[in-house]
Amino acid sequence: MDQDPEAPDRDAAQTVKGGDQLVKFLFEPGAPPASVRGEIVLLQHSWRRMVEHHDYPEPVRRLLGEMVAASALLSANLKFDGALVMQIHGDGPVRLLVVECNTDLSMRATAKLAEDIVVADDCGFLDLVNAGGTGRFAITLDPTDKSMGQQPYQGIVPLEGNSLAAVLREYMQRSQQIDTHLWLAADASSAGGVLLQRLPNDGGSHASVSASESDARAVEASETWERTVMLANTLNSAELLATDPQNLMHKLFWEETVRVFDPVACSFRCTCSPERVGRMLLSLGRAEVDDALAEQGTLRINCDFCNRRYEFDAVDCGQLFAQGAMIGPAAGTSGAPH
Repeated sequence: MDQDPEAPDRDAAQTVKGGDQLVKFLFEPGAPPASVRGEIVLLQHSWRRMVEHHDYPEPVRRLLGEMVAASALLSANLKFDGALVMQIHGDGPVRLLVVECNTDLSMRATAKLAEDIVVADDCGFLDLVNAGGTGRFAITLDPTDKSMGQQPYQGIVPLEGNSLAAVLREYMQRSQQIDTHLWLAADASSAGGVLLQRLPNDGGSHASVSASESDARAVEASETWERTVMLANTLNSAELLATDPQNLMHKLFWEETVRVFDPVACSFRCTCSPERVGRMLLSLGRAEVDDALAEQGTLRINCDFCNRRYEFDAVDCGQLFAQGAMIGPAAGTSGAPH
């Protein structure tokens, strides 16, 4: 089995100054606890690596970039080791959008379009993925070390709203009952996003906190939430994509009391491998693989994420099925014989 010698480097974990990073922060009013948390992410080099081998129409690339930024924002708050997989199953020109973000904020993304379609430059969110009203959105949490019989958690909701940010806001309200606002943007060179979440109010349940003080804290927390959302609403896409996260945070919230955490690097990384492609072929079954070999001679499988090519001839496939019991079930590779 051979790999394309001109395949792209899948492990481009290079950090670009000002870009390819996520910054977390907490709004702290006059007294603890914090009432609002926020995140800002900007992806430049890594985003360009995700799409450089794909000729997506501009509206599709823009939506995929928004999903990539959103996946980083949501993954950064997860308390588990594994991958967050975000999917849109569309009924318009876009049939599938997939973004996978790992705990270390390494990511990959892909889009599948309906055949023989032309996407207009002004095509909006609903026209792209929910033209018939049957599109759906899913988030899957897939732990790295699953226990025996453990299945990944998946939440699925209809595509309610006229933007990805609106869909995610509804998803977070349904799944976690957390007030969440997102601002997302993407173009050919950058993808970015801002997330604000209202933290649960403990009501000042400690014995040392009086009822009046508890009420005052609740009012202050509510005011902080409304004020920070209002400030973030002044943001436009151009600013979001041209300003590094720390400077953008200061520009938006310079009058607020904010605790800032160290930035976290983001990167592009594809996890495809000969072994994963082999498991995919095993899942197809010997008869289907033999039919494809008879027709094509050599199976050429391109990874949908990084476009790396894998080639399996009859000898490779024979060895693959002879050792199939040792390889295990198919997992994690998106691709098809070409």
